[in-house]
Amino acid sequence: METLKKLIASLKDGSIKEMIAEWKWILGYSRRYKKAIAFYMFLGIFSTVFGLISAVASQKLIDIVTGKQTDRLLVMAVVMVAMALFSLIFNSVISRVSLKISIDIQNDIQADIFEKIEDASWMELMKYHSGDILNRFTNDVNIVATNAITWFPSLVVSIFNFIATFCVILYYDVVMAFISLASAPVMLLASQLLLGRMQKYSKKVRAMNSDMMSFEQEAFFNMNTIKAFGITDQYTRKLRGWQQKFKAYNLDYNLFSIKTNILLSVVGMLTQYAAFGWGVYRLWGGFITYGEMTLFLTQGARLSSAFNSMVSFLPTALNSSVAAGRVMELVNLKREEHLPEESDRLNEALEQGLTVQLKGVFFSYDKEKEILTQSDFVAKPGEIVAVLGPSGEGKTTMLRMILGLITPDQGEAILSDANGNLVPLNADTRKYFSYVPQGNTVFSGTIADNLRMVKEDATDEEIREALQIACAWDFVEKIPEQMNGKLGERGRGLSEGQAQRIAIARAVLRDAPVLLLDEATSALDVETERRVLRNIIRQKPNKTCIVATHRPSVLTMCQRLYRVMDTKVTRLSEEEAQKMVQDF
Repeated sequence: METLKKLIASLKDGSIKEMIAEWKWILGYSRRYKKAIAFYMFLGIFSTVFGLISAVASQKLIDIVTGKQTDRLLVMAVVMVAMALFSLIFNSVISRVSLKISIDIQNDIQADIFEKIEDASWMELMKYHSGDILNRFTNDVNIVATNAITWFPSLVVSIFNFIATFCVILYYDVVMAFISLASAPVMLLASQLLLGRMQKYSKKVRAMNSDMMSFEQEAFFNMNTIKAFGITDQYTRKLRGWQQKFKAYNLDYNLFSIKTNILLSVVGMLTQYAAFGWGVYRLWGGFITYGEMTLFLTQGARLSSAFNSMVSFLPTALNSSVAAGRVMELVNLKREEHLPEESDRLNEALEQGLTVQLKGVFFSYDKEKEILTQSDFVAKPGEIVAVLGPSGEGKTTMLRMILGLITPDQGEAILSDANGNLVPLNADTRKYFSYVPQGNTVFSGTIADNLRMVKEDATDEEIREALQIACAWDFVEKIPEQMNGKLGERGRGLSEGQAQRIAIARAVLRDAPVLLLDEATSALDVETERRVLRNIIRQKPNKTCIVATHRPSVLTMCQRLYRVMDTKVTRLSEEEAQKMVQDF
């Protein structure tokens, strides 16, 4: 009755329906790998049959020995040794094959989910902490990938194992077969009682893992800042706090599990004692042999184990559905806007360059605060256009819109060519941009690796040219291995100015028609900064350069200046531009 009440409650609050939807999603991946699933089922069933045959053979061997049937002893011994060797070879080969299939399938599923997460809308994805996303991608995706392939065949094999083992015992002794099943009702009831608690536990622990991973990731990423402020003790205390929460909840659930396991163990022991007692009685009365007694005891335990295995699939399914729900939350995020055909039309006139325009743009991250209102902007081929404004006024938002990461609530954000093709800025127009964000964006690896990120087939000569244009070759050629010199995380080993020049060289190597520089020359001296910009324009006279900066050296090189202030992007008049340069 209690289980029925819980089921009705689950139907009312939608959790059963949610679990079904999550498992439909998991099984959607399973359908891709029908052959692998069939292979696993074949292996499991074959292994079960082989195990039962081995058990019967062992029973026969015991009876032969106890009956002193020497004429059959050698034959049965040979059979047992042959079966053992076959089992060893078979299991070794299957272990190798199974591992390969499992890794291939998990990699495919993980890559598929990674691609979907990468294509999620920037606005939607930014609602999640990167540590939470990483935890879902590693731990939850691993659970989904594993169960998408193994859950169904394992369930089928467990059911087959249970039925086959029951039939073997039933063939020898009907009473023994049903004694072996005595613990089944208690096991089933206990599993039902566990479901609600386990679902709550699983969700809370996974959320806690994400929070801990987020904390740890931020701490390691900002280790220099933590050390500089002398607050390492504070962060250690915070970590201890998270650990205590995790410990308390695990101990609480562990106590519940211990109580449940004690109950199940007592029931299992009573069942085993009953089976043993019945076997002794039958053996004492001469109704069965020693071999059959051994068979009853081993297969009775196997029958209980098979039933427990079937019951355990309920919490396993629940755990998998929780993981699937967390991954689905990311996978089902709104996709980025793609306009591939319209964007490809701009290829026709790339040599003449591309024009970036914002017309009457309005944008807000939420309804409460407008970031951009009635804003206009234009940057044409061959121009360096500056975007100025205090921090937090919307410069970065504007650059995100130009990159197609966000779209206007009103107005137009477009990319156009000399032939009059107009394309809304979207994920597919991003290929026409080179971007150098503010801050250190150098990856671990070699300098050449960092540049080849944007052009995998770039030759050493092309990389050297890009480094020269970015005024980076001056220091790179002094490194023992030059462009093949290895860098640490975030360009460890380079100064901020050198790291910026590597990032600029990467953007130069991409050789896109539009170059975005977001405070990308802030760590360079004035002379180097001017040389870099002149080199870029000289290399490609029709390149469109958009620079977010406050440096006066850049302002004097710009054809137009725009100011972002009070939610508006407005062009400065020549008088205002000259005054601003003078004020600097």
